[in-house]
Amino acid sequence: MDELHRPFAPRLARWVAWSVAAAVVVLALVLALALPSVAGDRVALGDRVGIVGFGALVGWFLSRQAMVRAVPDAEGLVVRNLLLTRRVAWAEIVSVRFGQGRPWVQLDLADGDTLAVMAIQAADGARAMVEAGRLATLVALHSTTDRDS
Repeated sequence: MDELHRPFAPRLARWVAWSVAAAVVVLALVLALALPSVAGDRVALGDRVGIVGFGALVGWFLSRQAMVRAVPDAEGLVVRNLLLTRRVAWAEIVSVRFGQGRPWVQLDLADGDTLAVMAIQAADGARAMVEAGRLATLVALHSTTDRDS
């Protein structure tokens, strides 16, 4: 795989999400195990399970944030965002937009729809601008036809 076609993934958001997810899960386990008796009554097992379950749910959600990515190949781009994964062919991508207060890259598609690419986030600063340029280069490279020459 050449350097141009390597996957896109955020740096800052990934590290923050994994760190907070680990902290929440550990904190939920510690809290569930360390809860003292309240007013002479023992904390019910259901309450402890609920705390651990909530911590696991928050950890799962944050892990989804940590795993956002966009993977280019010869045919198109697989975009894995927070909850949905979508594959778009290079020919479907009309333009790549970034900046102007956008938190991540946005693709304008031929059908008039837009697709967020959370893998390239403004929080990554100058690196995000470079990655957005790399994605725009890939779009231009793969959408070139004989008529464009």
